[in-house]
Amino acid sequence: MDTRRDLWAAIAIAVAFVLIRFGTGVLTTLGVLIVLGTLVAVIILNINKPVLPEEEVRYVSDPPLARALFSTTQYSLLWLAIRLFVGLQWLESGLGKIGNPAWMETGTALQGFWERAVAIPETGRPAITFDWYRAFLQGMLDSGSYTWFAKLIALGETLIGLALILGLFVGIAAFFGAFMNFNFMLAGSASSNPVLFLFALLLMAAWKVAGYYGIDRWLLPALGAPWSPGRLFHQEA
Repeated sequence: MDTRRDLWAAIAIAVAFVLIRFGTGVLTTLGVLIVLGTLVAVIILNINKPVLPEEEVRYVSDPPLARALFSTTQYSLLWLAIRLFVGLQWLESGLGKIGNPAWMETGTALQGFWERAVAIPETGRPAITFDWYRAFLQGMLDSGSYTWFAKLIALGETLIGLALILGLFVGIAAFFGAFMNFNFMLAGSASSNPVLFLFALLLMAAWKVAGYYGIDRWLLPALGAPWSPGRLFHQEA
């Protein structure tokens, strides 16, 4: 029964992406709704199902290199180097914005970036590929949200940089860094964003060991994770 249901869900998602890719207007909206509805239904139907033992869901075992990279401390020095590279990039960018009144007071720096991004030239390709993202930025511009959003970006970049350098919640910091890189790329800004985005994805995959040479070395074993509480949450016998 579950196999048949999953098959229909896969077909629904495939049809939805055809509508999104080739449809316009109502068809595109319908495709998005089908994808969201199918995913929500799958989550609801599976949320109370018991988790299968690892040996029953693993099709093939992880290659030794991947296991060593992402699940052991064998290559933690590599992650330290990547953390410092990405963290210094974010910290330098954030501190530069914090010291700039155009970011921290008026927000005109972000306003100018958004205006250039949403502009549609008479010839050539616009900076933004997806119309829905252009509409989102245009709405932010029309509402004057750049005045407070610029501060959020400056502080966010600084905090991400500090967290990565210190090895503090590396996986979470890398996630927010990747999210910012993703939005900059959607807005048509390449620069160093593709490289930082790739490194952020790798740090997210290595979240258990990427902060071994940092605060996470002691913090993660103490706190653990929602599905595996750490020492602080264990009741002593």
